[in-house]
Amino acid sequence: MAEITAALVKDLRERTGAGMMDCKKALSEAGGDMEAAIDWLRKKGLSAAAKKSGRVAAEGLVGVASAPGRAAMVEVNAETDFVARNETFQGFVRAVAQIALLAGDDIAAIQAAAYPGTGRSVGEELTHLVATVGENMTIRRAVRFQVPDGVVATYMHNAVAPGLGKIGVLVAVSRATGTDGSEAEALELLGRQIGMHIAAARPDALDVNAVDPAALDRERAVLVEQARASGKPDAIIDKMVEGRIRKYYEEVVLLEQLWVHDGESRVRAVVKKAGATLTGFARFHLGEGIDRPAGGDFAAEVAAAAGLTT
Repeated sequence: MAEITAALVKDLRERTGAGMMDCKKALSEAGGDMEAAIDWLRKKGLSAAAKKSGRVAAEGLVGVASAPGRAAMVEVNAETDFVARNETFQGFVRAVAQIALLAGDDIAAIQAAAYPGTGRSVGEELTHLVATVGENMTIRRAVRFQVPDGVVATYMHNAVAPGLGKIGVLVAVSRATGTDGSEAEALELLGRQIGMHIAAARPDALDVNAVDPAALDRERAVLVEQARASGKPDAIIDKMVEGRIRKYYEEVVLLEQLWVHDGESRVRAVVKKAGATLTGFARFHLGEGIDRPAGGDFAAEVAAAAGLTT
């Protein structure tokens, strides 16, 4: 029997998209014969993943996981909302969020981490899941916060299962002084309330200094043109623009926004009154920013492939 080398396994994986361990087993079963190994994978349905990798995956789930002083959030995409209701897929998202607690927000590191109870890496388990379920899937993004003296609160809007949903938020909250058990509970409650606010208000930045300079420049350019259309002198235009920039900050900066829970206070004032400090936040809305093909319909695609009408 031919020697099963790492290069041979890598070649088979690149040709089929199957997991590393599945490729190794296929080559062993085929006595090192590449074409026979490909046929073995096809018969097992494990080479199908490569054929699905080009399809748009904009559905799926956002998952969160937490531990004392830290929390992580991931977005795992699939092609249809139906898969998001699949318990196996939900278990995968939940496990990936837990892995991100240790691996951090680097997708490559998460993909390379061991997937519990399988002998496969996360990336290999994902490929296996694609082949099993029959849809393209991707681990799109991840984020992790750690607070040495405080909490990282999590909030999931309209959760479909514990820690899983379509809009997830992490909020890092700390105190200047030491945090005991009762303070941690209060910070957790504050963080969750802020998470609810973030889910609804969709801020872009934590504070004014964190606003994207390019976005600010674009906004300023638009405001200048609008102000010039009024025909007022330049000195007045400058004041008009600065006033509108302040209004812009109140729309996109978390600490400058009106607190959604009372419609009167600023988030900055709420945080100050609690004696806390916000050090970061993240908001994942499932599928945001993914270009979906016009008229794209996976169900219609399946029907067309089967020669059926919808």
